[in-house]
Amino acid sequence: MGNELKCNVMFGKQESLGKALLETNEILFRGDFRLKIPFSSIQSAKAVDGELRLQIAQGLAIFQLGAAAEKWREKILHPKSRIEKLGVKPGAKISLFGDFDPDFLREVGALTKSVIKDKAAVDSDCIFFAADSKEDLGALPKIAKSMQGAAALWVVYPKGMKHITENDVLAAGRRVGLKDVKVVGFSSAHTALKFVIPLSRR
Repeated sequence: MGNELKCNVMFGKQESLGKALLETNEILFRGDFRLKIPFSSIQSAKAVDGELRLQIAQGLAIFQLGAAAEKWREKILHPKSRIEKLGVKPGAKISLFGDFDPDFLREVGALTKSVIKDKAAVDSDCIFFAADSKEDLGALPKIAKSMQGAAALWVVYPKGMKHITENDVLAAGRRVGLKDVKVVGFSSAHTALKFVIPLSRR
């Protein structure tokens, strides 16, 4: 994915190995200490000798990312919009299942007028399925049957919850014969996992 790396981080007098995650609008670090740095709080971002140096009000955070430092700096300074990350093109045919936040509905509506709710159009380019629990995933077989060609199915689920995990979503998608290809931070509270029909079956 490129947005999740094991690395060494220095912040003030603290230093630790751990995992850094580049989300849609923040960078996270989990090691012997934790950091959560919203892009909006970053005063400067530099990539120097394989180090991503982020100046925030509390001090300087140094992420030793190697070759990825420049790419991460670019993504922080020029983040893609959510719609760009999800690959929704102008005029695309979209099917929606479940409840989505008004901001997302506005973003989709600004790109295309071809939006169907609670029903999968046979020629959908993108299907978005909001799953709030493992039980909701029971709808996947029916949704998967409606997919054709290179259609993308994005399963949007709460992040950091025990009642529905990434493994639950992956298992449900694979059970209906789909291939998982991408993960995107959908919002501060939700993750989106992309499934497609394997090339051999298109």
